[in-house]
Amino acid sequence: MTLDAPSRPASAPPAAGPLAQTPRPGAGARWSLAEVEALFELPFADLLYRAQSAHRSQFDPNEVQMSELLSIKTGGCAEDCGYCSQSAHFETGLKATRLMDCEAVLERARAAKAGGAQRFCMGAAWREPKDRDMDALIEMVRAVKAEGLETCMTLGMLTDEQAGALAGAGLDYYNHNVDTSPAYYGKVITTRTLEDRLETLERVRAAGMKVCCGGIVGMGESRVDRAGMLHLLANMTPPPESVPINALMPTTGTPLGRSTPVPPFEFVRTIAVARILMPGSVVRLSAGRENMSDELQALCFLAGANSIFVGDRLLTTGNPAREADAALFAELGIRPMAG
Repeated sequence: MTLDAPSRPASAPPAAGPLAQTPRPGAGARWSLAEVEALFELPFADLLYRAQSAHRSQFDPNEVQMSELLSIKTGGCAEDCGYCSQSAHFETGLKATRLMDCEAVLERARAAKAGGAQRFCMGAAWREPKDRDMDALIEMVRAVKAEGLETCMTLGMLTDEQAGALAGAGLDYYNHNVDTSPAYYGKVITTRTLEDRLETLERVRAAGMKVCCGGIVGMGESRVDRAGMLHLLANMTPPPESVPINALMPTTGTPLGRSTPVPPFEFVRTIAVARILMPGSVVRLSAGRENMSDELQALCFLAGANSIFVGDRLLTTGNPAREADAALFAELGIRPMAG
């Protein structure tokens, strides 16, 4: 997977600052940063019309994939991601746990499927997995796959050998978010570079897995940063097949614990721009739904979001009750995505 260089109109000045140093230049971008910023500036109705049109060109607009996310190893992470309750750098009151055993994970996967989930995601709070953990992780992937669920894992950085082993076990997707724009990245994380993240994504691609990669809004970034994040994602070759857009769930004790939430319409704009830029990707309405009204979620679906996480927890944060999701889907005429 490569990241194409931003193209610019002939009259535009050369890019400056961190975005000019975006890794892995290629043969030319599908989208320039200026074009992405212009999408954010469209009148709201025009933006949603374009997003809904792009969505309908690739997906049934009334189908949404339901996924469930399980923390298979919680807390004690060596990274200092400023939003994360699981970082060992911050005092958040979260107790670290060991890696779950396969049978316990499988029990949760079966319950997820019984509850309507089509995709089961497993996350471990690591900078990277140790080789000694790989046998257990491979066993989990195979067991969950055998239940007929789509599988995804997020384990931090991977070596070539680890990526190959997960792919060989049948892992469908690997999640590794860029989190934010290249320009804002250093204000959120210092222990792992954006280059590190892109290298892991390349290993995932080379091993034959699909990429799940998105980011978080509401960390104090500007609209330009939100555009920069989506510009980065859209110009990957190919773009991620799965794009989670998370609204920060502020956690007391983390550096970003007092961040001001992104206004609702701005969040919808971010979803809509992601859909226009990446029409063939599944755009995932991820963390933050617990704090969203039904009306805001409905606008996100209208803007092109077509996946949610179900279940009472997202790693360490809350999530809407299944009954609330079922009622909202019934009101909107939404049905689970076909396999």
